[in-house]
Amino acid sequence: MTTPRLSLTTHWTPASDAAPLAYSLKLTNNGDEAISDFTLSFSGPARIDPLATIENGTLLVRLSNHTEAAPPEGFVLKPGETWELTFRGLSWPLRHWQDGANGAYVVLADGSTVTIPVAPTHATGNNAPLRKGSTRYKIPGKAPVSVSIVPWPKSVATTGARTTPVGFELQPQGDLAGNVAAAFARLVDDLFPVEGIVRPASQAGFPVKLVEKAGFAPEAYEVTFAVDDVTVTASTHAGLLYGLITLGQVLRGALQYPQTFVFPTGGTISDEPGFRFRGTHLDVARQFYSAAEVKRLLKLLAWNKMNRFHWHLSEDEAWRVEIDAYPQLTEIGAWRGHGKALPPLLGSGPHPTGGFYSKAVIREIVQLGQDLGIQIIPEIDIPGHSYATLQALPHLRDPNEIGEYQSVQGFPNNSLNPAYEPVYEFIDTVVGEVLELFPGGIFHLGADEVPLAAWSGSPLALDLLEKLAGPAMRKKHEAQLNKLGNHGGADEIEGSPTAILQAEFIRRVHQIIASKGAVTGGWEETAHGDVVDKAKTYLVGWRNVEINRALAARGYDIVVSPGQRYYLDMANSTDWAEPGAAWAGNSNAQETYEFEPRDGWNEEELSHLLGIQSCIWSESMTDRAIFDRLVFPRISAIAESGWTLPERKSWKRFEALVGLMPILYGNWSED
Repeated sequence: MTTPRLSLTTHWTPASDAAPLAYSLKLTNNGDEAISDFTLSFSGPARIDPLATIENGTLLVRLSNHTEAAPPEGFVLKPGETWELTFRGLSWPLRHWQDGANGAYVVLADGSTVTIPVAPTHATGNNAPLRKGSTRYKIPGKAPVSVSIVPWPKSVATTGARTTPVGFELQPQGDLAGNVAAAFARLVDDLFPVEGIVRPASQAGFPVKLVEKAGFAPEAYEVTFAVDDVTVTASTHAGLLYGLITLGQVLRGALQYPQTFVFPTGGTISDEPGFRFRGTHLDVARQFYSAAEVKRLLKLLAWNKMNRFHWHLSEDEAWRVEIDAYPQLTEIGAWRGHGKALPPLLGSGPHPTGGFYSKAVIREIVQLGQDLGIQIIPEIDIPGHSYATLQALPHLRDPNEIGEYQSVQGFPNNSLNPAYEPVYEFIDTVVGEVLELFPGGIFHLGADEVPLAAWSGSPLALDLLEKLAGPAMRKKHEAQLNKLGNHGGADEIEGSPTAILQAEFIRRVHQIIASKGAVTGGWEETAHGDVVDKAKTYLVGWRNVEINRALAARGYDIVVSPGQRYYLDMANSTDWAEPGAAWAGNSNAQETYEFEPRDGWNEEELSHLLGIQSCIWSESMTDRAIFDRLVFPRISAIAESGWTLPERKSWKRFEALVGLMPILYGNWSED
C-alpha cells in the first residue's frame, strides 16, 4: 500500500440559541486508495473538554491538548471522500484562528503514522485575512523628537546636527571599558551584521570615548556630544553598555531616516532606569527554542535595556535542562512523539520533537547574559506543572496514591507530592545543579496553578494534611478525590487543603534554596501560608495588579506581570484574524504601553515594587511569524515602561521611534 495522501481542515461554530458550539474536523482522502481501521490524532492550543459529546466518531485519548479519535466501526474513507468528526465541548471557546488544531497525524491499521497538513481553523462568519508578522510602525517624516532612542531617557538635552557618521571607533579607557566595547561590538555585529556600527578610524569610524567614572547609579550613564567626538561615561559595565546602546540607536535613526532624525554636535543625554528589575520570561517547554534563538532574544533584550531573563525550563509538556544525576529528565522528558511518554502536544507531530540545553550551552548563554548586563533566572516549575518530570521519573510518585485529578491544562496527576520524601532528595539535587550553572543566586520554583484536588488520593499527603491541619481538613480533601475541576480557569486554592500542603512544600523547598545561599523566586502563589522568608524571596504577580498590591502590602517584593497587559501570548485584539490566546484578555501595543504599573500604589507598597516583566508563553508559538506578531513591538512598550518615568512616557513619540527596533525572526506585516 502506498502512503495515503490526507489533509485536515477544522471549523469552529460558536454556540447559539439554536445549537451548542461545534468544533468540526474534516479529514479528506486525496489519494487513490481507501483506508480503514485508522485513528486520527491532533493537537493545538485548544483542548477537548472531558465532558464533550462527539458526533460521528469515538474519543479514544484526551491528554491535555492531544486528542486521539476513531471513526465509526467499519468506516472506510474512500478516495475523494471526507470524514467529518464534530466535538460539542471545549475547555474554552475558540477566539482566534490559531486556537484550533495545528498538528495532526493518522495511525494506520499496521501501526504506521502519516503526518497530515492542517489548514488554519476556519470560523463561521470570519473570513478576514489571517495576520502574522510584527506590525511595522512607519517612521514619520516629522517625529516628536529629533533623536531616536527606545526606551526614552531621563534627560535629553542635545544640540546641533552634523553629517551622520557611518560608524564608531570605540576608544575605551581601562579594562572595564574595554570589556564593554568588545561586548557592544559583538552585539551590533550580530543584530545589524552589515551596518558596520563599530569600525576602525581607517573606515571612517567616529571617535567614541568610553570612560569609567565613580558616582553614577548602577545602570546610569551619560552621553556627551561634541563636534569631533562623543564621550560615554558610567560607573559600571551595564551603564557603559546602555550608553553605547543609546548612541547606537541615535546613529541608526540618523543614518536611515536623515529627514527625521539627527546626530547631535553638542549637549548631553543623562539617563538611568525607573525600575531596577526589567524582565522578560520565555517558556521553552511548550515550544523548544534553539540556543541560537535564545541568544538572539537576549541581544534584543539588551537593545531594549532589559536586565532580567526569566528562563522557564520545565513544564508539564517538557523538561529542558541537563541534570547529571537524572539523565532520564532529558532522555524522556525533553521529547514528544507518537508512542512516547509525552505524546505530540501543541502542534508537534508523530516523530520525536523537542530538545534540551546542555550544561555547556547554558554556560555560554549565561556568559552572554553577563556580557549584556542581563541576569538569567532559571525556573523549575514545582510542585505543579510537573507531568514531564513524573513521566521521566515515576519513582517520585507516592506508590499508594489512587484516583485522578487534572490541572487547568488537562494533565492528570501532575504535581510533586509534598509528603513523599524522595521528592525532596530530587529537588535538593536539581537545585544544586541548577544554581551551579546560574551564578546570579536566584532559583525560581514556580508554585503556580496546583489543582484543587491534587494529592487527594495520596495516603501520605492525607496523613501530612491531618498532622498540619486536623482531621476535618483531611476529610474535606478526601472528598475531592476524582472530582473534575478546572473549568473556566485555574483553581483558586487559597484556604483549601491543597494550599496547606503546597505551603508545606514551599517551606521545605525554600529552605533548600536558602541553604545553598540563593534567593527564592516564585509566582504569586508562593505566598500561600506566608511560609517563606520575605527578605530572601520575590514574587511575580500574574493575575492582576490588585493582587500584586495586596502582596506588596504584606511585605513581599513584587515584580508586576499582569496577564491582561504583560502576557505576550495574549492576542493584540479580539479579531478572529489575530493569533494568540485570550483567557486574560487582549492588549494592543498602545494599551500595553500606556498601562502604568505604579498606579494606585501607596508609598509602603511601592517600596516592595521591584519592577515589571513581560511573559512569553509559547502555546501559540508554533509558527515563528506568530511569535513576531505577538512579541513585537509590545516587548519594547514594556521595556519603556520599565525604564522611562511615567511623566516622560509618550505613545506618540514611542510610535514614531519603535519602527527602528529589531525583531527576532524578521517576519513583518504591513497592517
